[in-house]
Amino acid sequence: MYLHPLFTPLSQADRDALRDVTELLTYKRHQLVKAAGEPCQHVYCVATGLLRVARHSRENSEEVTTDFIQRSDFFLPPSWGEDVFACPATAIAALPSVIYAAPVRHLRALCAKYPALPLGLLELEARRIGMLRTQLRRVTTSSATKIVERVLHELTQWAPAERGGYDKRITQTIIASYSGISREMVNKTMKDMESRGLVTKDAQGIHVPASFASTDFNDLLYEPDLGAEAASPEPDAPMLDLPPLGRNVPQNP
Repeated sequence: MYLHPLFTPLSQADRDALRDVTELLTYKRHQLVKAAGEPCQHVYCVATGLLRVARHSRENSEEVTTDFIQRSDFFLPPSWGEDVFACPATAIAALPSVIYAAPVRHLRALCAKYPALPLGLLELEARRIGMLRTQLRRVTTSSATKIVERVLHELTQWAPAERGGYDKRITQTIIASYSGISREMVNKTMKDMESRGLVTKDAQGIHVPASFASTDFNDLLYEPDLGAEAASPEPDAPMLDLPPLGRNVPQNP
């Protein structure tokens, strides 16, 4: 079974204990995982699928997608000091997803025992913050076309389709919510890209050219994070060496 790299230092006894307290959760597309402000006592790790993190505008309550949590990434608490905390943002399944939920209390004890574990989690959170800063800068300085190009490329990394491109179940509404532009503008921009042969579709995915990886900040193509790539499991590989021995908690349809 695949073991997430962050947990490789754990002894077999600690791995077994983590497996026993971890819940396996399944969600349909668009299903709510956690609402902002809702009491929570777990750290979530995405085994398959994709989550989107959303917040609501104070002015008009409009939902804004701030980032995505892809396979092998974590949805972390705002603080590790409490066993139960208020969820800092809303998490929604952008695609059908399988998630492992481990109690904060248990992981906090493991972090105290294995110093490499909190360092690894801190590195993941720092990378996530860096992505948020990059997206904010892009939204405030780039043209709508450039923004859409880059987001479409990023989706090929976060929600890859089986034959390339990104999963066609990612809607233009989600793209607009993350891009900071209207759905009408996203639709118009993507139609123009299709008419020029830049964007193509098949039964499973939407395909975009490699040039979409360039940004307004530089002309370099996207360079994959080799460390993150090495840490990612093979497709369909189980995460964290947990269920089926862990608890399987069914979700309401």
